[in-house]
Formats: sequence, structure tokens, C-alpha cells
Amino acid sequence: MPQQFEQSQAQQSAAQEDETLASMQPDIQAEDQSDVLDDILNDIESTLGTNAEEYVNSFVQKGGE
Repeated sequence: MPQQFEQSQAQQSAAQEDETLASMQPDIQAEDQSDVLDDILNDIESTLGTNAEEYVNSFVQKGGE
């Protein structure tokens, strides 16, 4: 009987760990996506900060086009 009790406790503990890990995955994925987005925005900001005039001039129409 004590062995059965230990096994059921171990199974419950394993199930709780699985649930905890499953609930943490969306948080980890959102954090990773947030980091990637921050990197992209930082790249855009640095590009515009150093080459803003050149970047804008690339969109200016020339010769009535």
C-alpha cells in the first residue's frame, strides 16, 4: 500500500510539472518574439538615425516621375 501511495504522488508531481512547463511556454515564446521585435526596431532606429536624409531622398521623385 505505501508503494502505491508513493507512485500516485510521483505521478501527480510529474503531472503538475508538465502543467507548469506547458503554462510557461507561451510566456517564453512571447518573450523571444518581443526580443526579436526589439532588435528589428533598434536596427531601423539606428539606420534612420545615421542615414535619415539619404533614406528619405531615396523616395523623392526626380524629374517629374
